[in-house]
Amino acid sequence: MKPSPFIEIERATVYRGDTCVFHDLSLAIDEGTHAAILGPNGAGKSTFLKLLAGEAHPVPHDETHIRLFGEEQWNVWDVRKRLGLVSHDLQHQYMEQVTGLKVVLSGYYASIGTYAHQDFTYAQISRAHAVMEELGIGFLIDRRFADMSTGEQRRCLLGRALVHDPVALVLDEPTSGLDLTATFHYLDLVRGFMKKGKTVLLVTHHIHEIPPEVERVLLLKEGRVLRDGDKAQVLTDANLSLLFGCSVALAQANGWYQAFPGHSA
Repeated sequence: MKPSPFIEIERATVYRGDTCVFHDLSLAIDEGTHAAILGPNGAGKSTFLKLLAGEAHPVPHDETHIRLFGEEQWNVWDVRKRLGLVSHDLQHQYMEQVTGLKVVLSGYYASIGTYAHQDFTYAQISRAHAVMEELGIGFLIDRRFADMSTGEQRRCLLGRALVHDPVALVLDEPTSGLDLTATFHYLDLVRGFMKKGKTVLLVTHHIHEIPPEVERVLLLKEGRVLRDGDKAQVLTDANLSLLFGCSVALAQANGWYQAFPGHSA
């Protein structure tokens, strides 16, 4: 049975203010395919994430379609249960006084923090505790968000995304700002989710964040898909030099890639 796309974008033109970020953008990513969207700053990665979150919308047109899990007119609550999204915007917006447990619990309402009118069942609270233990952050249950390290905050927000046990995760530059130990730990968690059958999409400009399990890479530049295909075919010196506008030399080790300055002309 052919896998179905969990993200489908057909001929989308998207503006942010007066700026056209995407012109006639089309792409589809199947459930079960681990993929990475790689691009420099200004490529359109943030706008792509806002499309998925329902915070940005394409110009209406008969040929324009955006579908999540096959649904064009999706129920935002249903989608949030199936798609876990961790973005930099969310980390920067999060309320400083909220404790770790409440960060994770807020995933049930897709809110930033928890509120008095929100009710949580015993099963939901137990699930939040279990997710935090799985992520190695059980000790952060009562710690304020403002008092956590960047890596601890990131794992709490990952717990917020995972509390519904979604089938797919979309991660925005997941290791940005983390030290080496925290980076390796976070990437180990991501690889673990892949091995458990969750679909993972990374949106990043950091080549070192792309785990060996990622099969497909899309290169995004100036709102257009520059290259799209098998990771080994797409991640080349020539393609990345074109993507970033400078000479790039790639190195590989244990299925990971890293970029270095290439030869000057």
